[in-house]
Amino acid sequence: MKKYSAVIGASFLMATSAIGPGFITQTTLFTRELMASFGFVILISILLDIAAQMNLWRIISMAGKRGQEIANDQLKGSGLLLAVLIFFGGLAFNIGNIAGAGLGADIIAGLDANPEYPFWGCIVSAAIALVIFWVKEAGKAMDWFAKVLGILMLLLTAYVAYQSHPPLQEALKQTFFPQKTSVLASITIVGGTVGGYISFAGAHRLLDAGIIGKEHLRAVNRGSVQGILLASLMRVLLFLAALGVVYTGVQLEVSNPAASVFKIATGNIGHYLFGWVLWSAAITSVVGSAYTSVSFIQTFHPLIEKHRRWVITGFILISTLIFTLVGKPVKLLVLAGALNGLILPVSLALMLMAASKKEYLQNYHHPLLLKLAGWMVVAIMSFLGIKLLLTELPRLWN
Repeated sequence: MKKYSAVIGASFLMATSAIGPGFITQTTLFTRELMASFGFVILISILLDIAAQMNLWRIISMAGKRGQEIANDQLKGSGLLLAVLIFFGGLAFNIGNIAGAGLGADIIAGLDANPEYPFWGCIVSAAIALVIFWVKEAGKAMDWFAKVLGILMLLLTAYVAYQSHPPLQEALKQTFFPQKTSVLASITIVGGTVGGYISFAGAHRLLDAGIIGKEHLRAVNRGSVQGILLASLMRVLLFLAALGVVYTGVQLEVSNPAASVFKIATGNIGHYLFGWVLWSAAITSVVGSAYTSVSFIQTFHPLIEKHRRWVITGFILISTLIFTLVGKPVKLLVLAGALNGLILPVSLALMLMAASKKEYLQNYHHPLLLKLAGWMVVAIMSFLGIKLLLTELPRLWN
């Protein structure tokens, strides 16, 4: 029962780490752009996500080592590079998560605050995130927190999707026979679900819970797929909620399209519901980002391991301080988003290199089909990630 609870907790931690403010906004925008055909992008992304995550979770659990340690064992120095990319990428994204949590908290509290600087909402949200890591059983508290808020997000979004009356038959048809598609949407959705630190969130949580070795293989497989399906279920519900609104020809607010979906679908209560969904998505992403980003540097020095809670505290406080003093660093977040598309193929390739060494994985044999699926994800995401990076960087610094 304890093992089962830890695996479910890891699945929810991964899923809620993926479901952040960007996740909500991107899903709404791509639904407005592609309409029912966005269902096809979601379907393809689910297949790629499962292939990537099953490889990552299996290899990390069978090796009994963290991602940066496995990477370093394959190519000297690559673990440090991967840790730096994920740590600072996680820090940049966490600024956006703090901003989203602050805005959501202000909406829940009924404060008419400046949406660009929701100061008090940010402070309260950061304090709640810190409490999670300072309770005696921090791991269990984190699992519980992710589960409760994850379920809350799903239920509230399901209600909004029901109220928006989406064209289910058309959505199902174009999920398999799309009228149009988008490369940008595909890489953004895959990168936003399993890119950067996100996939490692659940895998590293399994290590901390002692889910290591071949005897736990079935649990690892189940947990990896569950995490993707939970995140994808939220994506589908948001897609249907937005589709029901835009299908009628209603124009979404440019400044906050996701919020307008909730308001149009459910009336006056929609704004309040959106506040809860946004806060839940953002605060769980703050927790997941802080936990996973620090887990990537804690093996580099005994002092980091010893004072892990203080390092996590500093990570959250720095994110909060940057946002409350400077505001949302748009350029930094755009650059981090572009880099996120490259972190997945790099990290996955390094993990797959380890999969070929049976002794390294404690005599575990990694299935050939799973390796081939993993390398296919590496190839696709490398091509699309480089293309996205080359188009984002010139625009970013002009």
